[in-house]
Amino acid sequence: MRVVALVCARGGSKGLPGKNIRPLGGRPLVAWAIEHARGVSRSDRVIVSTDSEEIAAIARAAGAEVPFMRPADLAQDTSPEWLVWRHALEHLRVADGAYPDALLVVPATAPLREADDLERCLDEFAKGEVDVVITVTQSPRNPYFNMVRKHPDGTVGLVIPPEGVVFRRQDSPVVYDITPVGYVASPEFVMSHGGLFEGRVRQVEVAPDRAIDIDTALDFRIAECLIAMRRGARTEA
Repeated sequence: MRVVALVCARGGSKGLPGKNIRPLGGRPLVAWAIEHARGVSRSDRVIVSTDSEEIAAIARAAGAEVPFMRPADLAQDTSPEWLVWRHALEHLRVADGAYPDALLVVPATAPLREADDLERCLDEFAKGEVDVVITVTQSPRNPYFNMVRKHPDGTVGLVIPPEGVVFRRQDSPVVYDITPVGYVASPEFVMSHGGLFEGRVRQVEVAPDRAIDIDTALDFRIAECLIAMRRGARTEA
């Protein structure tokens, strides 16, 4: 199976300006994703999609390829990342004459993942009968138990009323949060469909401490603390 890993890292970020080049644990945020992608044994190439020359230089220094620059219309706050995947795949088709067998997307915003999390995604994809593999964590909030929505009369009720009474979250159906640790997708599916859940999707569960998604300054501080704790634990060992 020919696998191309794709790291998407645009230059703009409203929630945390300069996020993808901000130093985390001594290296730019985007460099963590590149390291994880390069640590996947089945990854034939690691390419970065960016509109920023600064990010492109950092990516190359970290060992990734930047074979094209992302156009401005795909680097806006409102730009669907699905179209960024398509743009990268179209470049690969033209340059290589064919799509890879699998596209492994490694978001830059989940720096606490491990390469093994990505390997497990590829394992799940390799089983067949699937278009996309996503990563998830068990959600601490549950629409059957402690998530409510407002009714027109001003009252609130559970998002999904369960059958019968649920007294504990543990007794309600298990639900998951999608986390951007990694995705594996069929290139042909991406090019012919408009989103993840138009096809057959399976999941790989990731531990919460490896699934943090950096979007704000608080997220960044939490990641800094977790990385420091990891390094401290290794030193003590």
